Amino acid sequence: MKDIKFEIIKKLAETSFKFKNIKNISKLDSSSPPSVFIGSKLKYPLVNVGILSPLERDRDAWIYDDAKYWAKNNFQINHVLRLREGLLNSRFQSNVSGFNKNNKKFIEIAQQIAVASKPVDIEIELRNRLSTQRKKDKILMPQGMRANLKQAKITNNVRVHKKIDKVINDEIKASKGIEYLYKNNFDEYTLSKILSVGVLGLKKNKKLVPTRWSITATDDTLGKTLIEQIKEYKWIEDYQLFFGEFLGNQYMILLFPNVWSYELFEFYLPGSSWNPSHDIKASTDYEFYSGRKTYAFATAGGYYATRLAVLEHLNKIKRQASVLVMRIETPSYWAALGVWVVRESVRKALSKGEMKFNSKQELIKSTKQIGKIKYNFDYENILNKSKLLNQIQTQKNLIEWF
Repeated sequence: MKDIKFEIIKKLAETSFKFKNIKNISKLDSSSPPSVFIGSKLKYPLVNVGILSPLERDRDAWIYDDAKYWAKNNFQINHVLRLREGLLNSRFQSNVSGFNKNNKKFIEIAQQIAVASKPVDIEIELRNRLSTQRKKDKILMPQGMRANLKQAKITNNVRVHKKIDKVINDEIKASKGIEYLYKNNFDEYTLSKILSVGVLGLKKNKKLVPTRWSITATDDTLGKTLIEQIKEYKWIEDYQLFFGEFLGNQYMILLFPNVWSYELFEFYLPGSSWNPSHDIKASTDYEFYSGRKTYAFATAGGYYATRLAVLEHLNKIKRQASVLVMRIETPSYWAALGVWVVRESVRKALSKGEMKFNSKQELIKSTKQIGKIKYNFDYENILNKSKLLNQIQTQKNLIEWF
């Protein structure tokens, strides 16, 4: 069996050698993974719309944008960076809702690429030289090369799944379309892409959505749907602890038999992707049973990505719980790869199985011990400051009276 990671890296190296003067490229005959990028750096409602593609036609173009595959096959940071740096973002400007005659064709191409079931063959002509500067972001995947688009043409037939086609053409709200597709086994990666290109929702409301917004909006929409289901379930029967690590992100996940509530602590150790200082940085957000009324500004997209993964687990076991999640971003996470790392790290931790305890005291004690032994991190202060734990410890539940 061939090593797909080795084959991809080898192919990227060969492509780089073939295009020695990469900045002077003006025309491409390429394949585009089913993805586009809607930027948010211009003065809204103006946005950059980018068509993502490798430098040449590739039957494996899907792998350049498949985070689930990367996680399942334990791709390392350098593998993901090489893939993303091998993509060209051919972009143009547009108003989010007013598509004019100059860019209508490009918008339609971007939409077809985003909803396509398989990579699309495309011919591209660029307006200017490539920029290869890479910028890091907490929510978005790394960006590779960029250039302004002059011409674009799809050269093969675009296949769209019939359920996606149904949602696009039905007069239903975007949130309902997302819920419908999710129930029919379309994952959050697909849903955020098609939300971003303005094909979901009522006809009068359809517009482009910056990719960073569409990712968090999808996680939040799916999360709220799952919360309503989970509130109908019985509580878990014991106290549970999950822990795991992926790409330098360590997770401790504590589940308490109680009504739904959720709290996230994130710690960035010195030398990690988002902390160049010599001090530990921290952020936290939470919600009780009634939910949040405002955006989780402190932990941002990571809050909603973590919550979605936790809610999927609770929905799978048909149980309700209060959930405390603690993330430690270590120096091993040396390059920002986007919020998908958070989502997949939590899923990996939850899939490894739980340790069960008879009381919250046992759970908390074991959390401290495992933190010190396995991760060399003292959770004492975190647990003392937890609003979720304080609520659990100060409220007497009916079950405690019997």
